[in-house]
Amino acid sequence: MKQLSLDNLRTFVAVIDLGGYAKAGEKLGRSQPAISLQIKKLEQQLESKVFDKVGQRHQVNHEGLKLYKTAQQMLALNDELFRQFQPVSLKGRLRLGIPSEFATTLLPSIIGEFSHLYPNVSLEVTSALSKSLLSTDNAQGFDLVMALIDPDKPTEGQLILNDDLVWVGDKNRPLSQESLALVLAPDGCVYRSRVISKLKMQTLKWRISYTNADLTGITAAIKQGLGISALARSSVPEQLDIIEHPNLPDLGSIKICLFLKDSLHPQASSKLAEFIQSRLAS
Repeated sequence: MKQLSLDNLRTFVAVIDLGGYAKAGEKLGRSQPAISLQIKKLEQQLESKVFDKVGQRHQVNHEGLKLYKTAQQMLALNDELFRQFQPVSLKGRLRLGIPSEFATTLLPSIIGEFSHLYPNVSLEVTSALSKSLLSTDNAQGFDLVMALIDPDKPTEGQLILNDDLVWVGDKNRPLSQESLALVLAPDGCVYRSRVISKLKMQTLKWRISYTNADLTGITAAIKQGLGISALARSSVPEQLDIIEHPNLPDLGSIKICLFLKDSLHPQASSKLAEFIQSRLAS
């Protein structure tokens, strides 16, 4: 049985209410290409166009207007169900620790909807390497931590996804046949360790050309032609391409886990964990 994505419907309604892809993206915390992709997926599911391109603008058409009213009702029912099963009004300050690549690619799609449903909960987000987020020095610093764990290591965290590690780069910049240039995060990064260990098993020459802990800096370096990197498939930003090449070794998988800490606001923390899990699973 086919099922529509409520997330795509919410984006569709926002585009109409706000008058365009760009404004909807600003409200929802997503890029314009991401908004466009969601609308495209919605149209593919419905097998019908809901917007017509008029010059540089997207104008809702007859089919879109038919969908609009029903979409509003579905979203209202969804939000009402959440309110009904929310025994108390959630409030307080949540401290979330999350790897930087997921803060860049995952959080924007969560913050708008979560804040809409729970306006009295404020989020304080810290981005860092998983190793740092889980260190004993930070043990009391977070209500919720999302972290990457090697698949062969035991963990007390709640497994939410077994994800593939993939090579990422710019498809318009061919790989050098002489030496592989790498753009990596600093020591302690799970991706960095995996890449280096796999490459040491190969005969391919390689070097680290650039180091940066932030996904934005890594992305910029790759777009400037400084090399390629590795990421969990679910965290690859739109600006980068997944690279497949016979010279590149398979990087295996990674566990993405959530750690619920001793929180002053356990219900709010659990609800945020649900939001994160639903986004990664979709």
